[in-house]
Amino acid sequence: MTINDSRNLVLVLGATGKSGSRVAARLDELGVPVRRGSRSAAIPFDWTDRSGWAAALAGVDAVYLSYQPDLAVPGAPAAIKAFSAAAQLAGVRRLVLLSGRGEREALECEDIVRGSGLEVTIVRSAFFAQNFSEGAFLDYIHAGEMALPNGDVPEPFVDVDDIAEVAVTALTQPGFGRVYEVTGPRALTFAEAAAEIAAATGREIAFLPVSRTEFTTALLSYGLPGDVVSLLDYLFGTLLDGRNSGTVDGVRHALGRGPKDFADYARDTAATGVWAAPATPELVGAPE
Repeated sequence: MTINDSRNLVLVLGATGKSGSRVAARLDELGVPVRRGSRSAAIPFDWTDRSGWAAALAGVDAVYLSYQPDLAVPGAPAAIKAFSAAAQLAGVRRLVLLSGRGEREALECEDIVRGSGLEVTIVRSAFFAQNFSEGAFLDYIHAGEMALPNGDVPEPFVDVDDIAEVAVTALTQPGFGRVYEVTGPRALTFAEAAAEIAAATGREIAFLPVSRTEFTTALLSYGLPGDVVSLLDYLFGTLLDGRNSGTVDGVRHALGRGPKDFADYARDTAATGVWAAPATPELVGAPE
């Protein structure tokens, strides 16, 4: 499929998420017809309700598949297998799967889509840089203290804009259909990432190393659902144990340029104001 094809509707799953929203926006910019797949969309898509999948897939040529909440959760391989079969039945030709580095379950899902009969590209991603600004760790930045386990383990955080650009290229241009493992250009510890954000914002962002037990206990005390806490504990206990610390050249191989550095991400994100410390009552003129 190229952007000049007459039947080039792309279904973007997870269209309200970090990567899916960017993929959909870039396809819009290219003039590629997009169907946004989410529970609130005009044609709803819900991973837990397969009765709506046929309608979401009708007339679709390519799919960006981002599984929520993560390919590592129980039931993900079964859902991916059922969706791949539904996509093949609907006449979909091309599928781009967002996968994760070092996840046994993600590798199982990769094998499933490869056996679907579709033209498959896999974008196997490192930990998102945007988790510090759009996800689980934003509240830590606002508070000025990041309390996490595995603070001394390097991770080559990847900018989600790079992921989206690789995915859109694979969705719209010929010659893909392989695995692109994508990382940032260098690995940083979470403590070093906090220091980069502090430098970009001009704020003090401390890093506090904690045990996994302390981490999960704190998350539960904040009211996070147990399944979310279990997923975060899994990520820090397995994927963020050093196995994924190495950098790779997937972004360069796909796009012909290097990936965005974390310092550039931090600078650009700081300029949006999203990391500004929340105003205190005194600062907004509340009565004493």
